[in-house]
Amino acid sequence: MFNQPDRVVQEYVPGKEVTLIHLIANPAIDVIKALEYNSEGNAIGLITISPGEAAIIAADLATKSGAVKVEKLDIGNGSVVLKGDVSSVEYALQQVRETLALVMKFAVCPITCT
Repeated sequence: MFNQPDRVVQEYVPGKEVTLIHLIANPAIDVIKALEYNSEGNAIGLITISPGEAAIIAADLATKSGAVKVEKLDIGNGSVVLKGDVSSVEYALQQVRETLALVMKFAVCPITCT
């Protein structure tokens, strides 16, 4: 008889969660050009959320919180890309995180920054 190690099957089941909230302050011009974004603002905000349709809610919350523009919204992947000045994008990300966590009871990750 062979002793075989236990087999672990991992499965991703989307729930109400935010898996990435990131602020890129002063991105390199090459990054901006590669993304084909305009040069307005000096920060990019990234949000990844499930279910994907909740990206619409995140984008709405972000734009209502201040002077940020939605550069990309992908409900298939649950991603939102924001653009604006550093303080506006940071504030928008904080508002999205707080509303989704406290009001809508999403599991949320911390905001990271580079």
